[in-house]
Amino acid sequence: MDRIETEAEFQELVNRDQYTVIKFDTTWCPDCKNMDRFIGAIIEENKDKDFYALDAEQFQPIAEANDVRGIPSLLVYKNGQKLAHLHSKFAKTPGQVQEYLDSLH
Repeated sequence: MDRIETEAEFQELVNRDQYTVIKFDTTWCPDCKNMDRFIGAIIEENKDKDFYALDAEQFQPIAEANDVRGIPSLLVYKNGQKLAHLHSKFAKTPGQVQEYLDSLH
């Protein structure tokens, strides 16, 4: 999963006409590291979506503007709109994450 490095890159990605899933995380978060262990298989099963990671501390204004209150959080965008938000407390298992992504269809 590529990491977003600039605010301009974030804006470009969320404004595309396709599902873009952004994992808001930090370097010190144990739940983020746990998600990293299983997210690869989920990415493989969801080829219709593009996945990126964004450091919620490095880009705090973006995190705040998108109501990210816990990490990791998975947010889905398309055409500049936030379509869905999976809060950290519901993102603990592969099943929870896959069910969330399945609900987009």
